[in-house]
Amino acid sequence: MAIELTEPQRKQLLSWLIEETSLPAGGVARTVELLGEGATVPFIARYRKEATGELDEVQIRTIEERWNYLLELEERRETVLKSIADQQKLTAELEAKIRACRQKTELEDLYLPYRPRRRTKAMIARERGLEPLAEIIWAQQPLPGSLDEIAAPFVDAGREVADTAAALAGAGHILAERIAEDAEIRAQVRRMTWEKGEMVSKVARDREGQVSKYEMYYDYREPLKSIPSHRLLAMRRGEKEDWLRLSLAAPEEEIRARIEKRVIRGGGPFAELLRDIVRDAYARLLAPAIEVDLRLEAKQAADAAAIEVFAENLKNLLLQPAAGPKRTLGIDPGLRTGSKLAAVDATGRFLAHATIYPHTGGAQKVEQARVTLLEMVRDHAIELLAVGNGTAGREMEQFARQTLGEAGIELPVVLVNEAGASVYSASEIARDEFPDLDLTVRGAVSIARRLQDPLAELVKIDPKSIGVGQYQHDVNQNALQRSLDATVESAVNWVGVNLNTASWRLLSYVSGLGENLARNIVAHRDANGPFASRRALLEVSRFGPRAFELAAGFLRLPESIHPLDNTAVHPERYALVERMAADLGCSVADLCADPQRVAGIDLQCYVSDEVGLPTLRDILAELQKPGRDPREKFEPPRFRDDVREISDLREGMTLDGTVTNVAAFGAFVDVGVHQDGLVHVSELAHRFVRDPAEVVKVGQQVKVKVLSVDGARKRIGLSIKQTQPAPQGGGGNRPQRKRGEKSADGLQAAFEKAGFRVKK
Repeated sequence: MAIELTEPQRKQLLSWLIEETSLPAGGVARTVELLGEGATVPFIARYRKEATGELDEVQIRTIEERWNYLLELEERRETVLKSIADQQKLTAELEAKIRACRQKTELEDLYLPYRPRRRTKAMIARERGLEPLAEIIWAQQPLPGSLDEIAAPFVDAGREVADTAAALAGAGHILAERIAEDAEIRAQVRRMTWEKGEMVSKVARDREGQVSKYEMYYDYREPLKSIPSHRLLAMRRGEKEDWLRLSLAAPEEEIRARIEKRVIRGGGPFAELLRDIVRDAYARLLAPAIEVDLRLEAKQAADAAAIEVFAENLKNLLLQPAAGPKRTLGIDPGLRTGSKLAAVDATGRFLAHATIYPHTGGAQKVEQARVTLLEMVRDHAIELLAVGNGTAGREMEQFARQTLGEAGIELPVVLVNEAGASVYSASEIARDEFPDLDLTVRGAVSIARRLQDPLAELVKIDPKSIGVGQYQHDVNQNALQRSLDATVESAVNWVGVNLNTASWRLLSYVSGLGENLARNIVAHRDANGPFASRRALLEVSRFGPRAFELAAGFLRLPESIHPLDNTAVHPERYALVERMAADLGCSVADLCADPQRVAGIDLQCYVSDEVGLPTLRDILAELQKPGRDPREKFEPPRFRDDVREISDLREGMTLDGTVTNVAAFGAFVDVGVHQDGLVHVSELAHRFVRDPAEVVKVGQQVKVKVLSVDGARKRIGLSIKQTQPAPQGGGGNRPQRKRGEKSADGLQAAFEKAGFRVKK
């Protein structure tokens, strides 16, 4: 922030923040203080619980977001006050109103009459000497004579006021601008338009009668305040692509009546003229401006909802269970160019690669592929096979299983979602890691590592390339990036990072590090060998005590000589744990190895001014499970061997699948046929589901029933609820249909929303 807050300003903003968030005052104030000192959200949430009153990460991020908004508002407020003061128009009353503003829109409404602007009709009228006439009309005082007689003295050919009609018109422009710039009137019009306005969509004139994925919006309207995010973003995309024309239909008559009631006093000779002025003010000035404001506000709300869905999907994808440190063979399947094999050791280090052609080239190629596959497995003591789920993925999975089975080798063969692997292969990170490898081999390495640890590998890929968002290119890109970065940061720090195996990209998301320090850590590790302890980090170039404080607790060292280095216990609390061990007559290593002994620790004995029960409970939990991955246990997906293509599907089949994406209208599920099926929100559960994320999450394994198969358009309709027993007493998912939503029910409309072309 460019300005320095005074103490009264800071207190005012804090009081607003506390009121907005409804969180404890002390926790909010201390959180703001910690953020101002440079502490990260994960660090505050994990290691400063006593200070914040145990606020969780979501609450702390909310405080951070709203505090930044209020700081921006305060900076803008000072700019506005200075501008008005420079014009010598700042009154005590106006300053009080400006200082009381808690929203940017409210502040800009107050500033509008004083904002520098281009010449308007009202400005021209003032230049022509018509402001006194405008004041006469505005005062509405009884005067002798007609309107023409009142306006006659203002006729002046030299000022281009040719007659009384021109004089009255000019005065009307001045008053129309006054009405349109009245902050209270604007607020009322904005509120009424938001509450009762409708977003209207029409097909573009040159597109009438043409087939498109936007057909359901060719003649469509829905209340602005309740339109779902995905529909508004779809309509806006249709407008951007010149298929649709959008407008905002407001309750004009009701709005004008409210303005007239505020402006017109009595029924004197000025009443009818003022009605015309109100009509002009609304149609020419207010309505267009409010439409722009509210369409932007609706877009921001839709963006926020879409970004929230994207972030939730990304979090669940990143936190998928890891197969763990096992020697893995990654296979990037292919047809014409062959399938690439890449072996990696338990830490993900690349060992060797090969190319096989089991699907083309005849029996000789198939036999050679079997030999090569078995050689790779045996030569590198492979414990897991990871097969990309792209083209020929199911075929390769079956080939690998059969080859291993005939050789008497029992190894798990796991189909891995390879979304984004090609993006990684061509990235700067991949070039840095494997400068001498072909792109396709890098892809096979990524597939192997993705099975070992999805989080460590997926952080190398732009989240927008992973395929778990919707309308991701239509939302505010800066807001999206901030949210996704926060999501990745949260996931990385929750799981923890192995200091001796992590890539610089993974390390860059650790609390307090960033790209430069992460690269320095990797460079130091490459030059000096693995770190022996967390304390050794202080030997890294530009790695100071503050960085150590923020980062150390999230870094893991299984090989360290100090057992707490492989836990989430922060080094600042090592002495406390050593005291606990001493009180029990054992070493820290013995304490970590004996959960029963840990369970017998009386935490009340260790409460102090610096350390409270929240931190002590966290320490105890870590001592009981040192080094344990907090993610769920890994279970490989299970697909039917006889279902490999969409043509193998039949209505009524029950299949196992994996959720690949969650949207506002349902969930997409991979059932092993290269084309994800859609479980519409109405088929998720035997109860009404408002938000699909309440029922399913990305990466979750589910059982589904096939409802419909359209091979030509590659559409698969699925149901989760029909694989589950119905509750006694009926129930079901019957949301109320909104106006204009006739075609939005069921799978057909859901496919349209997902961007599939619909043929009539």
